[in-house]
Amino acid sequence: LLSRVDVVIKLCKKNRNIEITGRYLVTNTCVYTENPEIHKDRQLYTHASSWVRQFDCRSLRPLIICRGPVRKEAMDVFEEMGITHYGILLSEKDSIVYAQALAPELRQLNDPNRIHRVPDYTGVDKAERTQRIGQIIRIAVENDYNAIFAGYGFMAEDEELVSAIEKSQLTFIGPCSRTVRQAGQKDEAKRTALKCEVSVTPGIDELTALALIRKYPDGQALEACAREHDLSLKGDVINSDLVLFANELLSQSYQLGLDLVSVEDVAEEAKEQVGKFWLKFPDNRIRLKAIGGGGGKGQRILPAPASYSGSDSERLEAACEKAPIFIREILQEVKANGVGDNKNVLIELNIETTRHQEIQVLGNGEWCITLGARDCSLQMHEQKLVEISQTQEELAASIANEPGDSGALVALENDLKILKQMEDEAAKFGKAVGLDSVSTFECIVDRNQHFFMEMNTRIQVEHRVTELVYRLRFENPDDKDDYFEVESLVEMMCLLAQHKEKLPKPVRIPRYPASVEIRLNATNQALRPHAGGQIKFWSEPVSGEIRDDQGICFKNPDTKSFMKYTLAGAYDSNIALLLTYGDDRLAAYQNMLEVLRQSRISGENLQTNLEFHYGIVSWLLSESVRAKSTTQFVVPYLTLVGLLKQQVNNFDVQYAYAQLGKVLEQRHLNQLTDQFDVKKMRVSIASTLATKRSLILKPFEMLVNKPHLLSGWLSMTKGDFEFENDKVVWKRNPLQVLSDTYHFLNMDLRLDIPAAQCIWAHDNDVLQEGLAFYQHLDDMAGGIDYVELSNKLEETTPIEGIFPAKWQQVRSAHLGFQLGLEIYDALIHIAKEVGFYDLKVEADLAPSIPERLKDEKLQNEMAKVLVPPPATKADEIVATCGGMFYGQETPDHPPFIKEGDHFEKGQPLYIVEVMKMFNKVCAPFSGTVDKVLIENPFGEIVKQGQPLFKVTPDERFVEADPKEESDQRKKYTNSLIQTILA
Repeated sequence: LLSRVDVVIKLCKKNRNIEITGRYLVTNTCVYTENPEIHKDRQLYTHASSWVRQFDCRSLRPLIICRGPVRKEAMDVFEEMGITHYGILLSEKDSIVYAQALAPELRQLNDPNRIHRVPDYTGVDKAERTQRIGQIIRIAVENDYNAIFAGYGFMAEDEELVSAIEKSQLTFIGPCSRTVRQAGQKDEAKRTALKCEVSVTPGIDELTALALIRKYPDGQALEACAREHDLSLKGDVINSDLVLFANELLSQSYQLGLDLVSVEDVAEEAKEQVGKFWLKFPDNRIRLKAIGGGGGKGQRILPAPASYSGSDSERLEAACEKAPIFIREILQEVKANGVGDNKNVLIELNIETTRHQEIQVLGNGEWCITLGARDCSLQMHEQKLVEISQTQEELAASIANEPGDSGALVALENDLKILKQMEDEAAKFGKAVGLDSVSTFECIVDRNQHFFMEMNTRIQVEHRVTELVYRLRFENPDDKDDYFEVESLVEMMCLLAQHKEKLPKPVRIPRYPASVEIRLNATNQALRPHAGGQIKFWSEPVSGEIRDDQGICFKNPDTKSFMKYTLAGAYDSNIALLLTYGDDRLAAYQNMLEVLRQSRISGENLQTNLEFHYGIVSWLLSESVRAKSTTQFVVPYLTLVGLLKQQVNNFDVQYAYAQLGKVLEQRHLNQLTDQFDVKKMRVSIASTLATKRSLILKPFEMLVNKPHLLSGWLSMTKGDFEFENDKVVWKRNPLQVLSDTYHFLNMDLRLDIPAAQCIWAHDNDVLQEGLAFYQHLDDMAGGIDYVELSNKLEETTPIEGIFPAKWQQVRSAHLGFQLGLEIYDALIHIAKEVGFYDLKVEADLAPSIPERLKDEKLQNEMAKVLVPPPATKADEIVATCGGMFYGQETPDHPPFIKEGDHFEKGQPLYIVEVMKMFNKVCAPFSGTVDKVLIENPFGEIVKQGQPLFKVTPDERFVEADPKEESDQRKKYTNSLIQTILA
């Protein structure tokens, strides 16, 4: 094995196209190192320098209480650092509830003494959460762990957990409780930011305090409240700011598990406050955000009053009515609706042209340092999909290469200015909250200004984007040649947890200029969460791919084959993180495109967003990788893909190919007079089209059936043609485009995969013969472009070097090789019909989104085109997807509908929780409920397509006539064929 690794390493160094870092090569599931020993750079205890050796971390014995890719990453990094006594905590949802959904890390860590279990990581309410914290600490103490690592999820930002760990004399590998308290809670963080003169979003941060003051409206009433609940107030309450004292009472109540304000109190206060807020900002939407949410959880957006009808007062009243509903949903989603929970929710102005950027910041309590930014604007439902690095060095290099008068130059210079401001503010804020670990300073950018949003007091999912562009060098203050370097932020967290004040402020060293990460999620074609599914095959990582896959790709140690893995779907939809890097942003994206092109993942009931990523990365490469996409970009893009799919559904491929043959045959026959030649030509055309049928239609049908791949293909070919009126004129040889299409679809000829997944051998022979023919012709014609060459082939006069008798054979061969490729023009015309090319990037790098793509009704319609609703009978309503069913907002609220109720189209029927997101499902039609088919109305697992309600619709459903639908498709197809060949 090692000899093979040596060969790989030599090839990697020679070709410079595979990741070799101090951590690992290619993937953390297939570790190839330059040295057969464990990484020396992590083994500080073996270093020749005594100054370096003092930062040894082997005495840490951590318990890992998180899941997902970061758990596997932490295990790898601990091993490399020489930390061998560590354990992992599994929840029932994470490991044993679903068949075969065992945590993949167990394939590597199979020592039962280091694997511990709890029912759930956080518990369903405050009481159970407190109980869980005690349970976690007991597990740590009883099993000789002295530290706890919480990663980037669950309880990583829970001040109660961190405080309990500190009181138990355990080491928390993360920010201290002071930092979590001052920065982790969003309301407290905004107060701190204002004191530090950090730019913040306009809003209301004291909702619970205002709700308490509504109940106790003056100083005397607050003092009475304190006496009633045995709480204490110090100072002149009568003549001071009531909000300050209200917050003090609330803080004490949380510690004692008391409720001074209920969910309903907060909900009603929110209704009042958003009404006042809209008087100042009548045209803006309002964002409601839980102080303890994260990853899109616990957030809702209230539509502006202008989106309702009626008078000004009626529109305002209608807009405010939704606030209490959303408050209840938010608090339920973040499990903050129990007695004694902090129920504060931020009310913020929603910045409509938001770009989401975040600064990686770390410190030891005395110094703070930043490591550039990550642009996370490509997201949906507040869930990030693509993350791209942004550094001062890379921006400066891009600016130097831009023409002096371009709009892009102004945009890039503005980005550099804002990045410097955000990094400065992040360091200032970090010092203010005593940051002593790794955290993330999150901002929203609106044109030429930015606003601080929140600080996540934990490592982020996308932290490896930063690791690829910077490393940290720690230098001996007395000898700068005596140093060590750190590339892993997980390792950095361990060093800070163990050594804090001893660590000098590091120097950040640039690594690769740019990196990009995509999140491979279990979602359907409309990017809606898809619970469950089993992965049966996953292709090997390719050159330059960094795959954080939680250990799913860990091979069977005996057979070396891929082991099936069932996605539990209990927490979030993420399957893996895929990363690439490059000498600039363009190269990083090009490398990512190649990774996505070669990735194959398949299984049973499995849906992923792999094809979406391939499509959108292709679009970015065709437009501009520097596009300033906002957080509102993905939904319009999906809507456009849905419009493509809707129109393609009207196109009958097999019928089109047959009709194309007939029209082409007649066109060529009209040019002949000799009956013998007519008969010969008819046979020749029919034979050629039959021979080329699978060559032409195999990739064509894949594009038609996979809308995201079609979007990518249209982006890829955008520069290969132009329109002359309604006619497509190819600037590149369509046969070469066909060859590129096979490559784009990863269908090149291969012997190691099933024939159905690649070009057939006999088709490849025809394709290669044609490509060789045109290469030879191109050489003889002196390398002229295809447009000029095709024009010459229309003429009877041969090009120089070819005899007249031979020229006719050349023209005939050209006709044969091109025959049937005209069908691809149909895809170009469909794209033009739906306005695919209207979505573009302007000179100033801002995406230009057609207004129609922003229409919410159209967006919902196209989501259903991308993922048609499950088949259902006319007298029932079925689950739109699998997940946890809730028939009412909270256990204390009445059900949305009950037997005998009449419901209107668009009325909420139920909530389904899937991949930690709560989705409210509305009635697709009006009707009456005959029977509720779910026994448990609050918390029952349902499957996609499962009947939920027996109903009687108000209107009788009329099923479409299949023959009528077929005739309509043929009519549209005929029209398109005539347009193509006009």
